[in-house]
Amino acid sequence: DIMLERTIAAIATAPGEAGIGIVRISGEKSTEILKKVFKPKRVMDIDDIPSRTVVYGHAVESKGAVIDEVLVIIMRKPYSYTTEDVVELHCHGGIVPIRRIMEEVLRNGADIAEPGEFTKRAFLNGRIDLAQAEAVIDVITAKTETGLNAALNQLEGELSKEIKKIMEKLLSMLAHIEASIDFPEHDVEEITTANIKNMLLEAKASVMELAESFDEGKIVRDGLSTAIIGRPNVGKSSLLNVLLKENRAIVTEIPGTTRDIIEEYLNIGGVLVRLIDTAGIRESEDIVERIGVERTKGAISNSDLIVLVLDASDELRQEDNEIIDLIKDKKVIAVLNKTDLGLVIDEAYLRGIFGEDNIIRMSVKNLIGIDKLEERIKGLVYHGKLSISKNSMVTNIRHKNLLDKALENIERAVLSIEDNIPIDLISVDIREAWNSLGAITGDTVEEDIVKEIFSKFCIGK
Repeated sequence: DIMLERTIAAIATAPGEAGIGIVRISGEKSTEILKKVFKPKRVMDIDDIPSRTVVYGHAVESKGAVIDEVLVIIMRKPYSYTTEDVVELHCHGGIVPIRRIMEEVLRNGADIAEPGEFTKRAFLNGRIDLAQAEAVIDVITAKTETGLNAALNQLEGELSKEIKKIMEKLLSMLAHIEASIDFPEHDVEEITTANIKNMLLEAKASVMELAESFDEGKIVRDGLSTAIIGRPNVGKSSLLNVLLKENRAIVTEIPGTTRDIIEEYLNIGGVLVRLIDTAGIRESEDIVERIGVERTKGAISNSDLIVLVLDASDELRQEDNEIIDLIKDKKVIAVLNKTDLGLVIDEAYLRGIFGEDNIIRMSVKNLIGIDKLEERIKGLVYHGKLSISKNSMVTNIRHKNLLDKALENIERAVLSIEDNIPIDLISVDIREAWNSLGAITGDTVEEDIVKEIFSKFCIGK
């Protein structure tokens, strides 16, 4: 592979001023380049530096001028992140020294790494599989401990183990089918067909269990998309402010094509709650003026959960009913706010629409009912129990789609057996299912898919 012949380098730390900045180099010429850009404090041959030890010295230009004092770590193949010779230079984290060191490294024969190329090499060199490589991004971007634990389990290969167990079952079936075709005189077709149907049903159950874990997995990874809506002056902003004050996890700025959207994240009992464009909704005080506000409709359609805030001290108004009509098919928690002013609203009517468990009496002003809302959110995600302890949880939409494809093929194979279709034709569906699962681990994945996956990584990882 031409890509693997290159020696690559990148700044592995985030830009800006910090205590430490790291330049990472990987490939055959790593130590050769290091000799030209690094001068150890103690006189020593760089080839004699033991692997995975720290050496102090200076990064230097070609004429010998000092750029910065550095610590150097050499990780010799195959015991490194990429399984190649890897060198890291740790300098002060200012923009100038790290850039100058990087320039010297490139000048002396390294190429700039593509996004995710270090991890891609770890995959291509067989140290990790594709599902593990994808988990690296999730570890970096995890916003809650629950999300981090799910990503670490995948990085440790827990998901891959489950997938490979199913793939082995499917491969065993294919071997049985080949044998029955190649040796028909042994008359094993009847037994084989019955066995294969049972094995297929076992494989189907395993694939379904993984596919179904995605409902929780995507929330663990990306957050529960939530819109807090309601007519003006019912206490939306007050509720939001209380929740943010107590549970803010992180605020990220996401560059959009026309403007920057600020996304607010709450960490509610390990559940990452991502507030959908609530800043925009909050600003628009005429939000329910004929409810035709497209932004509100967009927020409703893009959310996993709606928190509907109603004024408990008032009867339901036309605006409230219009909102209820828009959201009745969504997952909704109805907050009856301002209970400190009395309970006038028709609570029984609302129970009939949203269910008893999804109605919460609240006084945001007196901080009453906030804990009940948080418990209900957790209950909706985990169906009343925390099931994150499962080792293999699917958090990636690519994996979910491939599991669904495998499931289709397995189901088709079972129906074919029941319809007495010739066994050699059944093997086509079994092989397709095997291929789909292999695309998760990278055993059968196409090159353009691999390229697309790693293009989403940051440079330096």
